Amino acid sequence: MSESLDACSLLSSSSQLDQMDEEAIDDKEFDIPQVYTPPTLESILNELEDEEEPFVLEDTCVLNTENIDAHSCDTASLASSDSGDPAHFKRKKRPVELKATIHGSVLRNSMLQGISAQIVSAADKVDAGLPTAITVAGVIVVGTSHGLALVFDNNQALRLCLGTKTTGAEFGAVSALSINNDCSRLLCGFAKGQMTMWDLANGKLLRTITDAHPPGTAILHVKFTDDPTLAVCSDSGGSVFELAFRRVMGLRSCDSRCLFSGSKGEVCCIEPLRASPDFTDHPITHYSLLALASLTKILVIGLKPSLKVWMTFPYSKSDPSSVPQLAWQFVSVQSAVNPFLAFCKGDTVHFLMIKREEMGAIHVIKQRHIHLSCDIISLNWINGCTLVLVDSHEKLLIVDRPSQEVLEIMDLEQVQLVYNSRHFKSLATGGNVSQALALVGEKACYQSISSYAGHIVCLGTKSAHTMTLRTWRERIDCMLNQDHFVEALSLAWSFHEGTAKAVVGLCGDPLKRKGIVGDKMLEILFQFADHAMKRCPEHGRIQVMEQHFHDVIPILIDFCLLLQRPDLLFDQLYARLLENPVAKGVFLELLESYIVTNRLGHLPTTIMKDLLAHYNSNGLMDNLERCIVHLDVTSLDIQQVVQVCWENQLYDAMIYVFNSGMNDYITPMEKLFAVIGPPLREGRSLTAEEVVMGNKLLVYISCCLAGRAYPLGNIPEDLVVQIKIQVFEYLILLHTGESSSDAYPLIQTLLHFDTREFLNVLAMTFEDLNDKQAIEYQQRIVDILLQVMVDNPDFTPCQVGGLFTFLARQLSKPNNTLFVNRKLFDQVLEFLCRSGDASRHTERQQVLLQLLQVGGVVQFDEEKLLTLSQRANFYQILEFLYEKKHMYDKTIDCYLKDPLRKGEIFSYIHELMSMASHSSEEKQAIKNKTLQHIQDGELLLQFLSSFLEERHYPGTTLPMEHELHKHLLDLLCRFAPQQLLNFLQTSQQYRLEEAIQITEKYHHSEATGYLLEKKGDFYGAFTVLLEALKAQLCLLTADSTRGQSEDEKENESAILRRIENSLNNLVALGHRNSQKLQQPQIKELWFSLLETLMTPRKQGAISAKFVVLEDLTMNVLNSMSTLVSLPAIIQQILQNPIYERGKFAEIQVLILGMLDTFSYEQTLFETTTSLLNHDLHWSLSHLRTAVTRGLHPRQDSCNICLQQYKRWQDSAEQILLFSCGHLYHVQCLQQTVDCGLACASEQQWSCYKCSTTHRGRGRQYTIPKKSRSTSLVQVFQEVTLDFQQEQSWDQLRCLYKGPSRLSILAELSHRHHNERTGILVQVPAQEGFSLKLSPPPLLEE
Repeated sequence: MSESLDACSLLSSSSQLDQMDEEAIDDKEFDIPQVYTPPTLESILNELEDEEEPFVLEDTCVLNTENIDAHSCDTASLASSDSGDPAHFKRKKRPVELKATIHGSVLRNSMLQGISAQIVSAADKVDAGLPTAITVAGVIVVGTSHGLALVFDNNQALRLCLGTKTTGAEFGAVSALSINNDCSRLLCGFAKGQMTMWDLANGKLLRTITDAHPPGTAILHVKFTDDPTLAVCSDSGGSVFELAFRRVMGLRSCDSRCLFSGSKGEVCCIEPLRASPDFTDHPITHYSLLALASLTKILVIGLKPSLKVWMTFPYSKSDPSSVPQLAWQFVSVQSAVNPFLAFCKGDTVHFLMIKREEMGAIHVIKQRHIHLSCDIISLNWINGCTLVLVDSHEKLLIVDRPSQEVLEIMDLEQVQLVYNSRHFKSLATGGNVSQALALVGEKACYQSISSYAGHIVCLGTKSAHTMTLRTWRERIDCMLNQDHFVEALSLAWSFHEGTAKAVVGLCGDPLKRKGIVGDKMLEILFQFADHAMKRCPEHGRIQVMEQHFHDVIPILIDFCLLLQRPDLLFDQLYARLLENPVAKGVFLELLESYIVTNRLGHLPTTIMKDLLAHYNSNGLMDNLERCIVHLDVTSLDIQQVVQVCWENQLYDAMIYVFNSGMNDYITPMEKLFAVIGPPLREGRSLTAEEVVMGNKLLVYISCCLAGRAYPLGNIPEDLVVQIKIQVFEYLILLHTGESSSDAYPLIQTLLHFDTREFLNVLAMTFEDLNDKQAIEYQQRIVDILLQVMVDNPDFTPCQVGGLFTFLARQLSKPNNTLFVNRKLFDQVLEFLCRSGDASRHTERQQVLLQLLQVGGVVQFDEEKLLTLSQRANFYQILEFLYEKKHMYDKTIDCYLKDPLRKGEIFSYIHELMSMASHSSEEKQAIKNKTLQHIQDGELLLQFLSSFLEERHYPGTTLPMEHELHKHLLDLLCRFAPQQLLNFLQTSQQYRLEEAIQITEKYHHSEATGYLLEKKGDFYGAFTVLLEALKAQLCLLTADSTRGQSEDEKENESAILRRIENSLNNLVALGHRNSQKLQQPQIKELWFSLLETLMTPRKQGAISAKFVVLEDLTMNVLNSMSTLVSLPAIIQQILQNPIYERGKFAEIQVLILGMLDTFSYEQTLFETTTSLLNHDLHWSLSHLRTAVTRGLHPRQDSCNICLQQYKRWQDSAEQILLFSCGHLYHVQCLQQTVDCGLACASEQQWSCYKCSTTHRGRGRQYTIPKKSRSTSLVQVFQEVTLDFQQEQSWDQLRCLYKGPSRLSILAELSHRHHNERTGILVQVPAQEGFSLKLSPPPLLEE
């Protein structure tokens, strides 16, 4: 295809809009209220700009000039001498985050080689200059920097060269171009403000316009309207003018009228609504609408019949350098065609639909906007649904308006786009433009991109490019050329379904469209299959080949099924895959997923034959079974399939084939009974496979009786009743053809396999039986069940009970038609309640209970049932019967007598007491009965513990509450001594004296000690606990004289634990009450405890267990060391008879512990003293540094008179510089009020600024009255802290905010003492012991 511009499209003078049905406007698109009295142009120009607008146009001084490109004032250009800006060729590339969807190559970018060559040649050979502007209609016109306009025809041949270099030197570069509708006139705007009109037929200059706008401004835009005698233009001053062309008596003239003055806001872009020939009669064209884009808002005005403003729309916040864009297009929406205005400034494209009401007013409707993450510098429609955008990084984006989706992104960097920056800065006339407009002009390329008739033409520095939408075939072929077959098929399918975007070349009729695209997709599928076969690796691992075809074949199958062409798949494509055995196997295996999901229900005979052979040879029998049950039975070779199913035990497939293919529902049952029947009759346990077959048989029978097909679907309605009868007849056969002599062997087989599930199947079946014949079968089966199971020892009580539970449910139904002899229920009752049979007691009771719960109680004599239950010890049955009669006292007897539920009695009582339905009398009776019946001590303890909690039942009282608590305390001492102490600590309902007597009675010394201490008898409590300790020590001494067996070792460990607990209780008791005693009393108590611990040593029994006693003795010494002096303790130890004849080694541990403690405390004291001295020296040195540091002034002028601190060259004027950095003349500071305070011998000063800001907080400084200060130095006679120094000192203190090192060491020492409970701390005795502490942190200045 030629890359030149299409001749037909260039010759066409009108664009053909695609008449495409567009989706209805959704609720996000809202109407702008109709304006009946539009504002006048003068009122809009005079209104104040909103504070949120990005620019204040009247005051351009507030613009941040640091953001303006440094190259914006450069007169040189890399692109051309009159256009472009070098900054645009060095812009930083930034990725654009857009939704990536595969649409193929939507846009075709072609270089206009003929025009490009002419541009370069004209610049080199005739000095025509570099290109600056381009426009396209029936011809293509390129403006140059030397004032020439090159006109090219549709064959890219240079037809006219308008203008001369002489006029170019006078007018400057061509800055704007416009062609009228009939392609007969050309308007050229120039950089120095002139405009010319040319006749494109003969190249004659018709008009030279020099006074249409203020001089000294460049023409930025010039546009023809639909009226050939009316045009509009805008200049670099931001003003817009209307040009009315007249010809009177052969004289051509041009009248100018200002539409918008740039003094109130510069207009950057103008765009008149120009209708193609198809819409020249549209009623909106009579208004000659013109859209204006200023720096702050969008305006739509009507030029006819009179000037009128129809709409204003302010921008949202955006970058001040963003370029406003406008574009008109007639769009079909809901069978109506109306003009759409697209505009943007920054990254958001807005749409306005313009409608003319019946009354003649114009109504503006806002549509959904499109938000993009890029800065847009160009905006053009290519058809009614598609826009072409260019961002500031020279990326071209094709956007679908209805879906707001970016279809393609193309890089225009190679085009070297021409920018109009020089014209916006009006460099040719001296650059007299506002900074705001110059900033926008940095990225302006209005004259470099033009659209016409579905073409986008871009102008580069040395070339011209055209861009058009590819046809749907071209987009597919573009992917095929790159071997992207999957993407090509997906794109083609979107064309087929009508969901593709930017479609060109397809008719609107859905049937014709699907036919055309479907043929193309079939062609692609064949190409894809051939390509896959050629690209298949011939050698290598088989897994690689399989993976290759796994990537290809599913795509072929999917698209053949989507196109509803399975014949193509199984005939032509399968024939091609047969060439490779691996491809054939992968194809057959992949068919399974499509068959199972019911996407493929019929297979040709040849395919089915190959499928069976392949799955059979590869052992894929489960997969084959899944396929068979989903396929149409008419596509199967029944004989072959049945044979394969029998050989491989594919029972689901076999059932499906027999049922669907031959309407035989009995033969599959016979085969399944043949599998599970023999082992059940022989009494063997079933294998896992046989259990699966049995479950399959039950499900199959259930489906047949319920009218459902197995394993999927439903039985035909005309066969449902017939099949039910056949199944019933088969199941109730008295004998089968086998040698077994049992009656009803089929029913017995099912009962022995799973009684409960078989009965559930019958229950579901009986719910759907309505006709008379079915009811007869129902009664017949019930009679057979009773005949087979009752009095049959082969069935367990659970199975028999399950049968009668089933019968009870059926009999309890309101529409029941079954008849069962009541004597059978009595017979079953006696069978379940056999008193002499202890086997399966729980099972028989549960079966009978379940039978009663489903309504079987109506079938029994309640008195007989009660008697038999009592004889069989069925306490749950008795509870069920007693609750029905509200005999709750007897239900309590049932709980007490039932060993399995004895512990649940109180939960039951609690439930009864909590029920609101029981009266207060009933609840009181329950409580009394409970107390009378409970005899077991542990149960009584549990009951009283729960009952005496702080729980309030409505209507209940607690008589003799203290007696109950006394009883509870007695029970705790007997049965739960571990809970006794917790009860005494938490409860307040017992009497202290009685509690002491009870605990002493049961010898609970710990509880007795707690009560005595609570009473205030400290000596009594200490004595009781000490006696208990002595008793435990005696036991320990007695055990040490005997041998050591395993049990005795465990007993000894328990005694040691009790000794340790008793000792801890004594130590804690001593510490709690030491403050109440005198020193002699304290010594007496603690020495008695120490003597008790040393007693075992006196007896001479030494063993390893006394090592533990030594540790306990050390703990006592540590504890008493805080209360008793150390010399007294050592004297007591040395006077002990144990050490009269002993060696020093025996008390070595005690003495060394004291020495180690002394060493530790001495080291701690020395380290603490060193740290304190170091901290004091460090703090004082830093304070001195902070006070005497040099001062640096903030500025070199006085803060009062604002003059230089040295006002005269030889001046000896005194200067004051404060630590805050403020500098003053002494004379200036003396003249201020409240700053200088006179004293007898000195003057005191404070900083004027700081004292006024922080009044009352400043500190004063003193200097001598006479001082010479010609430099920034300050001498202090008396130094005090000012406000700034005080802040420095506060910062210094904040740096060390928290506990001091001394407090930390004190805390550590305190914790250490708490852990040891004394001063005899055992630390490792090492030479040179020292504390390793970190040095203080350094202050960062």
